[in-house]
Amino acid sequence: MAKQINDTIIRAYRGEKTDYTPVWFMRQAGRSQKEYRELKKKYSLFEITHQPELCAYVTRLPVEHYGVDAAILYKDIMSPLPAIGVDVEIKKNVGPVIHNPIQNSHDVDNLGVINPEADVPYVLDTIRLLTEEQLSVPLIGFSGAPFTLASYMIEGGPSKNYNQTKAFMYRHPEVWFPLMDKLATMIITYVKAQINAGAKAIQLFDSWVGALNRADYQAFIKPVMKQIFTELKKENVPLILFGIGARHLLMEWNDLPVDVIGLDWRTSITEARQMGVTKVLQGNLDPAILLSDWQTIEERTKAILDEGKSECRHVFNLGHGVTPEITPATLKKLTELVQTYSSVIKTR
Repeated sequence: MAKQINDTIIRAYRGEKTDYTPVWFMRQAGRSQKEYRELKKKYSLFEITHQPELCAYVTRLPVEHYGVDAAILYKDIMSPLPAIGVDVEIKKNVGPVIHNPIQNSHDVDNLGVINPEADVPYVLDTIRLLTEEQLSVPLIGFSGAPFTLASYMIEGGPSKNYNQTKAFMYRHPEVWFPLMDKLATMIITYVKAQINAGAKAIQLFDSWVGALNRADYQAFIKPVMKQIFTELKKENVPLILFGIGARHLLMEWNDLPVDVIGLDWRTSITEARQMGVTKVLQGNLDPAILLSDWQTIEERTKAILDEGKSECRHVFNLGHGVTPEITPATLKKLTELVQTYSSVIKTR
C-alpha cells in the first residue's frame, strides 16, 4: 500500500498557500552521506543507477535522514545520452567524458532517438519503486537542458569557458539547430516517461547556459526551450528551470512556460522580484555557507525565508548542489530550521 504523500512542495510550486516553506537540496542524494560513500567503494554512478533497488535506496536516504519535502531521483544528466549514441564515461575527479564528441553534421545526423522503456528501463523502474511503495514525499525527475548537454557533447567533457561550444554555435548554425532539435526530442520523450512512471515535478538543469549573453540566448537557445516546456506543460506537473550565473537571463526564463525558476546564490529573491520575475522562486543559500558556523547559517537562512515570506511563491533550496564536505547533520538541522522558522513567519 502506498504511503500518504506530503504534497506541500507541489502546492508551493503551483503558487498555492502552504503552512511552511518546503525544502529540498540539489545533490541531496549521495556525496556527503556515509552510506552512499560506502556504496561508491563498490559501484560507479552508472552501476548504481542501473540497479533500481539500489538507486531507490540512494534516492530515499535524504528524505529519511533529513526530513526534506521532496526526493530527487539519483542519476546524472548524462544518463539518457548513451541511448542516442553518445559514448559517455563518468570519470572520478573529472566528470562526464565523451569519447565521440560532436564535430560536424554527420555526427549530429548519426544521433539516434531514445525509447525510454527499452533504453533506460532501470530509470523508470526506480521511479515506480519509489512512487508506488516507498516515498512519503513527491519525487522530482530531471533532465539536462540542450545547451548544457551540447556543451559536454561538443567539448568532450567539462569546460571552464565553453569556447568550443560557442564557436560551434556561431560558425555552424546549420548544424547547431538540428542538434538542438534532436536533444529537444530526447528530453521531451525522456521526461514524459519519467512523469508517466510517477515523477511529480520536473527540473531542467541548464547549468552552464549562463556562459551565453542575452542576445545569443534569445537567438540560439530560447526557441528550443520554449518548444520543450510547451510540450511538457501538457503533462500538468510543475516545471522548474535552473542554471548557474544566469542573472542576466532571468527575464528570458520568466517568458517561458515554466512554473518555477531556480536562483543561484548570486541573485536574491528580492532582486529577482525587482527585476520583474513573477514565477515561483526556488533557492538560494550559497552551499559554502553550510561549511561555516551555525550562527551564520541560521542568519543567512532566516534572511532568505524572510524575503520569501510575503507570498506563497518560494521553495527553499541551495544556490547549487550539496558538496561532499557538507555534513549530513548540518543538512538535517537546516531542514528543521527552514520548516519550523517558516511556519512561524507565515502566521505573523
